[in-house]
Amino acid sequence: MKNSTKLSALLLMALAVGGPVSSRALADSGLRPEQLVRLNEGLVNADWQATAVQGKVTGTRGEALPGVTVVLKGTSTGTTTGVDGSFSLNVPNGTGTLVFSYIGYVAQEVSVDGKTSINITLQEDTKALDEVVVVGYGEQKKANLTGSVSTVSSEVLESRPVQNVGQALQGVMPGLNLQTTGLGGELNQPLNFNIRGAGTIGNTSSSPLVLIDGMEGNLNAINPQDIESVTVLKDAAASSIYGSRAPFGVILVTTKSGKAGKNRVSYSNNFRISDPMGLPTMMDSYTFAMYFNEAAANGGESPKFSQEVLDRIQQYQRGEIDYATVPNANGDRYEYYTGSHGNTDWFKEQYKDNSFSQEHNVSLNGGTENTQYYVSGGYLDQGGLTRHGGDEFQRYSFSGKIDAKISELAKFNYSARYVRQDFTKATHLTDLFYHNVARRWPTVPVTDPNGHWSDPSEIAQLREGGRLNTQEDWLYQQAQLTLTPAKGWNIIANGNYRIRNYNNHNDVLPAYGYDVAGEAYAIPVGWNSAGYTYVYEYALKEDYFSSNIYSDYSFSFNDSHNFKVLGGFNSELTKYRDLGGSRTGLITPLLPTINTATNDSRATAGGYQHWAIAGFFGRLNYNFKERYLLELNGRYDGSSRFIRDKRWNFFPSVSAGWNVANEDFWTFDHLIQTFKIRGSYGELGNQQTNNWYPFYTLQPVSVGTGGWLLNGQKPNTAGAPGIVSTLLTWERVTSWNAGFDVALLNNRLNVNFDYFQRKTFDMVGPAPELPVILGTGVPQINNTDMESKGFEIEASWQDNIGEFNYGVRAVLADDYQVVTKYPNVTGNISQYYNGRKFGEIWGYTTVGIAKTQAEMDAHLEKVDQSSMGSNWGPGDIMYADLNGDGKINGGAGTLDDPGDRSIIGNSAMRYRYSLDLTGDWKGFDVRVFFQGVGKRDYMPNGPYFWGVNGGMWQSAGFMEHMDFFRDENSPMVQAGVAGVNLDSYFPAPDFGYGGKNQQTQTRYLQNGAYLRLKNVQLGYSLPASLTSKIGVDRVRLYVSGENLLTFTDMIDIFDPESVGLNGWNDGKTYPYARVLSFGLNLNF
Repeated sequence: MKNSTKLSALLLMALAVGGPVSSRALADSGLRPEQLVRLNEGLVNADWQATAVQGKVTGTRGEALPGVTVVLKGTSTGTTTGVDGSFSLNVPNGTGTLVFSYIGYVAQEVSVDGKTSINITLQEDTKALDEVVVVGYGEQKKANLTGSVSTVSSEVLESRPVQNVGQALQGVMPGLNLQTTGLGGELNQPLNFNIRGAGTIGNTSSSPLVLIDGMEGNLNAINPQDIESVTVLKDAAASSIYGSRAPFGVILVTTKSGKAGKNRVSYSNNFRISDPMGLPTMMDSYTFAMYFNEAAANGGESPKFSQEVLDRIQQYQRGEIDYATVPNANGDRYEYYTGSHGNTDWFKEQYKDNSFSQEHNVSLNGGTENTQYYVSGGYLDQGGLTRHGGDEFQRYSFSGKIDAKISELAKFNYSARYVRQDFTKATHLTDLFYHNVARRWPTVPVTDPNGHWSDPSEIAQLREGGRLNTQEDWLYQQAQLTLTPAKGWNIIANGNYRIRNYNNHNDVLPAYGYDVAGEAYAIPVGWNSAGYTYVYEYALKEDYFSSNIYSDYSFSFNDSHNFKVLGGFNSELTKYRDLGGSRTGLITPLLPTINTATNDSRATAGGYQHWAIAGFFGRLNYNFKERYLLELNGRYDGSSRFIRDKRWNFFPSVSAGWNVANEDFWTFDHLIQTFKIRGSYGELGNQQTNNWYPFYTLQPVSVGTGGWLLNGQKPNTAGAPGIVSTLLTWERVTSWNAGFDVALLNNRLNVNFDYFQRKTFDMVGPAPELPVILGTGVPQINNTDMESKGFEIEASWQDNIGEFNYGVRAVLADDYQVVTKYPNVTGNISQYYNGRKFGEIWGYTTVGIAKTQAEMDAHLEKVDQSSMGSNWGPGDIMYADLNGDGKINGGAGTLDDPGDRSIIGNSAMRYRYSLDLTGDWKGFDVRVFFQGVGKRDYMPNGPYFWGVNGGMWQSAGFMEHMDFFRDENSPMVQAGVAGVNLDSYFPAPDFGYGGKNQQTQTRYLQNGAYLRLKNVQLGYSLPASLTSKIGVDRVRLYVSGENLLTFTDMIDIFDPESVGLNGWNDGKTYPYARVLSFGLNLNF
């Protein structure tokens, strides 16, 4: 009986799925023939009750619309259109209503009524597009915006092989400027952001406020694939609602949320191959040796390389000998530098040819009309470019969001996000290492004849000298309750909590060189002495709390006068605690901890700090028939960073606009659909000081470090604190903005323009000098002002040619800053002064390079260059006597007496621009993105640029340096190594005369303008007719390239995007990477 029951059940399943059923199975089932007939008919009828509805969704120009949500109204049954706009959905009983919705288009409802094919055209919905613009504490129609706001969607971040959001945003949004920090392209280096340029030179920050879903966050520590949109509030009218936290703009990041409908799974991956960019090519060792000998001869010194060594170098290059160095005269150590004969390109040795990275992201979202959810996870593993440094970066991210409609009057939202970032590298990978790579001689071999790493190579230090490991955790939690007691009236309360934990472990372990006998000897690691061992542990915890309660009410009179009033309260508290300790003298390199170090002197430091702000804010929006627009903002802010009687301040703003195209007299609708003029003015305060308590002076206390002995021990000491300033207060920032927005030719062409001026008053500057008898330093005061000016223009075109849809988007932005007030009494040109533009370069004017001694003598008869150096001859620089006193010098170095120096350039980046080209056709999609800077000057310094730069130990030899002056007396010419070069770029190399030719001067001022092919993508989405058969909504394969081409007039050894911004400021830094990647996007 039991077997018969089981067999009957299996039979039912087989019939249900249409599987084969044997006669034996029918007999053993116990089912009568009439039962089987009825069962089969029932299954057939049930199958006919589900009707497959297929169709295609297009736009008004006939273009396919991918990603349109198709939902059976009143249910969670739904799907999305494929890349060709097609869809297929099983509809029970063949009845019901399908709802088609797509951002930027009017939703449509279509009755199924037995249809099996439904093709529809969605109409563009300008109103819907306007409503997606996120502003402070809410959203606003784009048509009614009066401030300066830019927004981009997640599409600009997709499929980019980048580590953080900033790298993907570079050049995309006008006015948003990004700059590398620290060691340039190193994996863990964050990007610095500013909006419309630097806003202060005081002891404060110009960084914008970054809010992720309304909560302060770190833009460098978020998975780019979790982002829905990024909005930048640029002027005071747009950002004043945030008060003193946002004097220099706001970046609003909105993360992805769940959508009603079926459960949707998305998966994407990205596999990357990176190679270093812009590395110089070292001279071969023989050319290098001759180059150095020439510099020695020009400097009146003996040759650095003897003929015997030169012969060995050539023998090694010809393969006649296989060892790259010989023992020294004592026979105990190997010769290096002037005594070795290797042939090493140290850039090729220290950097990999390529590095592999990978990224994976998965998300799940869905829900009903009342409850939606979104869950995602991401993993990034990025390999570094150093061959021996073992640098690697990893990021793990998890996020979850739930949006619930509790009742008709209440909604609840909760989100949590966790990010962990791990970074590791060799302790020896410091700025000193990058400096040393540039001046490492090619004659130095990688290994000695015994196979050990050579002492000068620094490879042993990288591999054995310890590790730097950092781990950073971010946990965000947010909860919000929204009440709607009446139509148009919302009451919102939210609480936000963020925890940041940062841990740093750094150890210095023994590294060894080896002598001829193979015996080890200690060599220095980093900046430390040989044999030094050390361990350092540091931990930081930061807790951030914020709460907001606010209410907004929208109402209208006579369908003409439209108002929206908002008011609320915001409070924030940050608590910061850190603790660090170090100890030297490790017992063993196998377990580097503070407890396994032997030195009794332990260095410890730690602190506990906190700050808080509170503010009352309000906003009034008014428009008349969406023609005349007015917005008033105000915030009354208090900050714990100032003394009590200067803690609170009020910051207002006003903006207005005129939608000219909405006027009855406007008769150009067929040509210009939107024409809006807008302007704004506002005032904000800046409390973003780099000091926690700028009004408070610490009392210095030292333990056991007194300069005398009491009972045989050094006593503890305490010093008198400095003077407390009771005058230090807010920096004040005022700005005004004027602009217009135009949409033409059926909204295919959109143009936005802004012109702005921003002034910063009462910046913290140097205190006036007081007599030494005061006995302590004078506190800084608010005594400095500056001004910024600039413009931004953004133009985009969207259209199609048949089935080919394409878009063109261009951005151009410029800003510059001028100091308008600074206490520089003497007018010292090396400091700020009234009227100084940011980035000014003072230098000499170059007449040229003397080709003969007679030409130099004739020049010296007119001017005296002895202050620069001596022994002037052919191949040396001739400088211009600008002040006509017959002497070349820098005068007093003041505005009244700059000597022969003048402003010869400006290092500020001007005219930032980008061009974004997109297109798609029958499943193929392409994106080509260019980014660049139109004007920038850079004055290089050091051996990376000059080659020979004074002494032999601070010099380099790259192939680019071979373009130096050589006449017939040149040792390299006489040796047949190089030809005569009278029209050279560089002067004659010279070891002996104090850099007389390497002054800051017009001849060597570099043109830092560039155009870079930042990203190219080519993708293909499989047809929906194919993917639907495997139960997948979308399959996209793509290849992507980053930093593929660069066009610039700058000398090849520099990367124009990073040089002068980080590291040693002269190119000696971690290189940027060229990246080729491929990946897959799947949607279920």
